[in-house]
Parts: sequence; structure tokens; C-alpha cells
Amino acid sequence: MEAGVMNKKRLNAFERYLSLWVLLCMAAGVWLGKMWPEGVRTLQGWEFVDGSQVNVPIAVLIWLMIYPMMLKVDFGAIGGIARRPKGLLVTLFVNWLVKPFSMAFFAWVFLQHVFSPWIDPEAARSYTAGLIILAAAPCTAMVFVWSYLTDGDPAYTLVQVALNDLIMLVAFAPIVMFLCGVANVVVPSKVLITSVVVFIVIPLAAGWLTRTLLLKSHGPAWFEQKFLPMFHPVTVAALLATLVLIFAFQAENLTSQWFAVLLLAVPILVQVYFNSSLAYGLMWLFKVPHNVASPGALIGASNFFELAVAVAITLFGPDSPAALACVVGVLVEVPVMLSVCKACNATRGWYQRTICAGG
Repeated sequence: MEAGVMNKKRLNAFERYLSLWVLLCMAAGVWLGKMWPEGVRTLQGWEFVDGSQVNVPIAVLIWLMIYPMMLKVDFGAIGGIARRPKGLLVTLFVNWLVKPFSMAFFAWVFLQHVFSPWIDPEAARSYTAGLIILAAAPCTAMVFVWSYLTDGDPAYTLVQVALNDLIMLVAFAPIVMFLCGVANVVVPSKVLITSVVVFIVIPLAAGWLTRTLLLKSHGPAWFEQKFLPMFHPVTVAALLATLVLIFAFQAENLTSQWFAVLLLAVPILVQVYFNSSLAYGLMWLFKVPHNVASPGALIGASNFFELAVAVAITLFGPDSPAALACVVGVLVEVPVMLSVCKACNATRGWYQRTICAGG
């Protein structure tokens, strides 16, 4: 309980009230979309290349979020985890061999069967594709917040993120293409691969290069204490602006299809609680320390929603059902992940006692 109180005191207003900020951004975006439809349509149609569906404002804002995250990734730290790989292996197992496939299954069950009386088949397939894209991208941005909230091991969390990013470079596109193909959705591979290059490869390479050069020229202390903190307000502003734009682009869908939003929330909720419970349970089974198990469980359940929204917009358009599904993921995930953080913190004592007793 004391650790939770300390965490609460150390968090800034943005991190402490994430759910509130998301709701405010949703309200502001919907208001903007309804009150200024012509301007929103102009922003929505601003693409890098005609017909590419890569929206310039969204892409720039996502870059402003992703680049600072990539600056924190130390790929050299991966080797040190070799001595205690169990937690990492559990997280990777859940992220890559369970999560995308379980989401495809839950989406198929709920959207194409349980909720079929209220969703037409074509929309259901597009919603399913959006949820698959959402689940196939492991969380990068918010992982550090989730880890901080649960007193996670920062070095281990960093390695989990770094390895997920490397795997994402080669696995994200094939998994999405395969699962969307199963869902009878045709995904243009060139467009998807372009999205991966734009939103993962380039910022990852830019972050690595910047980190390497600045650490050599200015040292770790300056980099950690002076350079990285400069990006925090930029990242926060970019995240909020992205949410406002996303909800503005989806204003008509959110207001006219509010019932679909409620239905979409169901498989997302089931997915998050299923995967976080599975990861946490496997960590306990293999006697992984709690400061690795908690962030690992959260990483195993959360999604890289910035990338997912960008890819869905690129593939299907900013006002598509697939993009709406990813936006609902943004809306649902933050408060749900905060509840998972609370559950992990509440069970810390039990977790540590039982793995010690079992050992």
C-alpha cells in the first residue's frame, strides 16, 4: 500500500489523470469534428503522397511521440538479461504467440457471432481487422509509465521494450497480413510495410543514432538529466493533440455509431484482462520476481496504439471502421491498464510470499 501511495505522489498530473485526459481529448475532438467539419476534412485529406493514406498531421505527431521513446531504448542492455531470461520469455510468448491470435479469436467470437444481429458482416470484418492491428503492436510508449506505477525493474522493462521493437520490425506486418487474411480482409502488403518503415524503422534508427552520438559526446548524465527531460512536454502535447485529431476524424462515427463503440469495447476488455492474467500467472508459475512480473504482465496486455491507429488509417482510411476500432482501443486501454496496475500492486505481498514459499 505504501509503495502505491509513494508512486501516486511522484507522478505528475498528466500521468496521474491519464484517463481524464483521454476523455477530455475525446470530447474536444468530437466537438471539433462536429463544429468544424470542413477544416477537419481538410486536415484529414492532407497526405504525404496522393492516395498513400499517410496523414501528415497524424504522422508528424506520432513521430514526436515515438522518437523520444526510441531515445530511451538501450539495445546494449539486452545481453545482461541472459542470466535471468524467464520473465522476458513469458512476455515475448504472450506478446507474439498469444495476444494477436487471442484478439483475432475474441473479435471473431463477439463481432462476427455474438453481436452479429447489430453489426453487418462487412463492418464486422473491418472492425476485426482494426482490433488485430491493435493487438499485433506491443506497447512501447506507455510501458514505462505502467512499469513505474508498479515499481518495475526499469532495466528489465527497457530490454523488454527493445526486444519487442526489434521483433516488431519483422513480425508485425506478417502477423497482421496473416490474421487479416483469415478474417477475409485484404491488406495491401506494400502499404503495411511502408507504415512499419515510417512509424518504426525510421524513428528507431533516428533514436538509436541520436542516443549513440550524444552519449559519446556529452555523457550519460547530461543525456539522462538534461536532454531526455526536454522531450517530456513535447511528447505529452503530441499525445494529446493526436488523440484530439483522431477523435475529430472519427467524430461522425463516434456519435452516429456509439452503440458500435460499446460493442467494440467488449472484446478489448476481455483481451486485456485475459492476457495480463495469463502473463502474470505464468510469471508466478516460473517464480519471476514481482518487479519483473508486474510490468511484464502489463506489457503483455497493452498495445502500441499510436502505431495501430496510424496503420489502420493508412490501410483503411481515417474514417474507416478499422480505424474506429483502434480509437476505441485507445479509449478503453488507458483506464483498464490502470486497473491492472492496481491489481498488480494489491497482490504484491501475496505474490512475493507464495513464490518464496514455493522456492
